[in-house]
Amino acid sequence: MQRKSFGNMQCPIARSLERVGEWWSILILRDAFYGLTRFDEFQKHLDIAPNMLTRRLNALVEEGLLERHLYCEKPPRHEYRLTQRGRDFRPVLLALMAWGNQHFAPEGASVLLLDTATGKSADPVLIDSTTGKRISEKDHVMGPGPAAAEPILQRFARAASVTSK
Repeated sequence: MQRKSFGNMQCPIARSLERVGEWWSILILRDAFYGLTRFDEFQKHLDIAPNMLTRRLNALVEEGLLERHLYCEKPPRHEYRLTQRGRDFRPVLLALMAWGNQHFAPEGASVLLLDTATGKSADPVLIDSTTGKRISEKDHVMGPGPAAAEPILQRFARAASVTSK
């Protein structure tokens, strides 16, 4: 069965899922943030089939989230390092971690975000960088951007008419 591509959709969430929506990709990025760089490290830590790991690493390199660096010429061996685009994924991982700790860890959190100065647990939240205000359902809604095509404009117009009733 052919997988549906989200790459040409105008939705930023769909486009992002096209790049990282496969769970192995997110786990590989997580492990790259933990400091893993080599194929055998990823394979051992994730217990992933080599052919699947090869495909996921190639896709992450292709999408510009990881870059490949040769560390051994014979045989050729590469390290995989986060690019700036890959490092910019960190807040998404932190949000997933916090959500998972809140809703899917009945035994308690196994991984926390820690403040380096105090060593205390930190709670990642989204804030508006312009106002410094915490993003909330009450104060913030999604709306069409300047590049929104007609289907997106219609979707938000429909949503606005439903909520105003």
